[in-house]
Amino acid sequence: MKQQSKFLSLVLRHTPEKAGLTLDAQGWVTVDDLLDGCAKAGQKIDRATLAQIVATSDKKRFTLSDDGTRIRAAQGHSVAVELGLNPAEPPATLFHGTAAKSVAAIMAEGLKPGRRQQVHLSLDVDTATKVGMRHGKPVVLTVDAFGMHQSGYQFFLADNGVWLTDLVPPQFLSALR
Repeated sequence: MKQQSKFLSLVLRHTPEKAGLTLDAQGWVTVDDLLDGCAKAGQKIDRATLAQIVATSDKKRFTLSDDGTRIRAAQGHSVAVELGLNPAEPPATLFHGTAAKSVAAIMAEGLKPGRRQQVHLSLDVDTATKVGMRHGKPVVLTVDAFGMHQSGYQFFLADNGVWLTDLVPPQFLSALR
């Protein structure tokens, strides 16, 4: 199921065309189209497997519509979508996990979304550490979300609990460890 989950992340966040899909403006696609597209791409997934992937995803990567007929990635898109999230007041402090080799550039330039649409921030150090481990020796950066918010920067809370913002200027960052 891990391979199928990775494939779903790929097509719902980055390259929907790999499954012959077109995401709507908010990133949604019908479940029927997704399952058909997956099968055509050699990734046979049935409704029960899809439901299990959505329910057991450790990062809650996917969101099903209330009626269960549509699905989208909760966040992390590199393709242009507008998730329709309302600005939200963040907690005072958020965290970002990265690799030690990236810290100097981040501290000089701030956090930028890179290939994604927005910067991803974690609510806790453990989650940020896990994210950082994917890129090498992890370093957790502390984000002064309160200060950013007070300065007019907007934050959005994705369906899966990941905090999103367009960028984090360096003056709002400090290295935790």
